[in-house]
Amino acid sequence: MFYREAGQFKTSYAADMAIFPILQDRIGLAVVLAIAFIAIPLFGSNFLIQTVMIPFLVFSLAAIGLNILTGYTGLISLGSGAFMGVGAYACYKLTTIFPGVNIIVWILFSGFFAAAIGVVFGLPSLRIKGFYLTVATLAAQFFLQWSFVRIPWLYNYNASGAIEVPQRMLAGITVTGANATPVTRYLVLLSIVILLTWIASNLVHGRIGRSWMAVRDMDIAAELMGIRLLPAKLLSFAVSSFYCGVAGACMMFLWYGGGEANDAFNINQSFTILFMVIIGGLGSIIGSYFGAAFISILPTALKFGLPAMGIALSGPVAEHLNYIILGVLILFFLIVEPHGLARLWQIGKQKLRVWPFPY
Repeated sequence: MFYREAGQFKTSYAADMAIFPILQDRIGLAVVLAIAFIAIPLFGSNFLIQTVMIPFLVFSLAAIGLNILTGYTGLISLGSGAFMGVGAYACYKLTTIFPGVNIIVWILFSGFFAAAIGVVFGLPSLRIKGFYLTVATLAAQFFLQWSFVRIPWLYNYNASGAIEVPQRMLAGITVTGANATPVTRYLVLLSIVILLTWIASNLVHGRIGRSWMAVRDMDIAAELMGIRLLPAKLLSFAVSSFYCGVAGACMMFLWYGGGEANDAFNINQSFTILFMVIIGGLGSIIGSYFGAAFISILPTALKFGLPAMGIALSGPVAEHLNYIILGVLILFFLIVEPHGLARLWQIGKQKLRVWPFPY
């Protein structure tokens, strides 16, 4: 079989602990990146890029952020949508106050504002957990959503109350605004997502990630081992909120091109991201991609794919069918496979490694 590690010898500790220890995995990753950076921009239609790929990348980034908090640290949050809103509004204010600074800098820097807000609302995590912590993050969602609407300074006192994304350029190419092409916005977003995924992977596979997982498995035992609970939990809140903030800035500047807080950063958005993590797999970076791909692509597939195959569906029917499928899958994964699609992917690879012998 083509997926084998026979003959691939490890000569160092670093090689033995590599994230992709098998050559075929590294080749597959290179192929995926080549398709993402070359094939899709060259051959993909504007519909594919704008309706499928850009939403998938935005939600993947947000799902990684929530997975760091929920999957790796064991802290449940229902404020992801609000933290995305903090990043979007921070980026909007920064780029209007300092228009000469590169927009990519402000998209990344806006995550620090979301991280600061996340730390504030993460302070109760030392004393409360479980349902009570969920309620605390839900309060953060409602409070921040109220702030987005009731504080006119955040949207520069626009009569519409919405964020109006200005036109910004990078190396002479329009990146944001009405004149920015979907391919340009896609490539910028893809580069940001790949960079932050690499950083998140190094975090969760290092000392910080091990401390998070120790807190997740049993916080009392982790404290007895010398892990300081409050710094570990607050760092998890900060990193998670940072990723959600950057995802929110990317959503507004590289996808929507403007919008209102009630539409983009409401409680439904927080639940959507949580469902992505549950279906994709808790405690898995690649699971965040699987969950984001499934949930972000499913509505488009139902709305446009089924009619293309001759199965006529109206808009409301497709929307209700989407909710039904999501509900069934959430129940299935919570009962049958709590680790989601990532675990199924891992089992499939293990079966290939030992085929034709049973796994």
